[in-house]
Amino acid sequence: MTTTSVIEQLRGRLQQALQPTELIIDDESAAHLGHAGAREGGHYAVRVVSDHFAGLAPLARHRLVYSAAGDLLHNGIHALRIDAVVPIKSP
Repeated sequence: MTTTSVIEQLRGRLQQALQPTELIIDDESAAHLGHAGAREGGHYAVRVVSDHFAGLAPLARHRLVYSAAGDLLHNGIHALRIDAVVPIKSP
């Protein structure tokens, strides 16, 4: 699976499941070249800002992201760094 298709699939899944107000996906694979697990998939970082995270602890937020990513975590993604936050509401 190509890096572009992994990112596109991950973006689609996160958008559908979490309806984020902000979604950034970075491919960090180049920084992990030579790492044994890199053969199994890429290293990615996501920043997801979503109302779905309101009232949830960080671990629960991460679980929502992992759930949305689904089988990509075993087929295309070796490592996923997650920044999952609630939107800041203006007063």
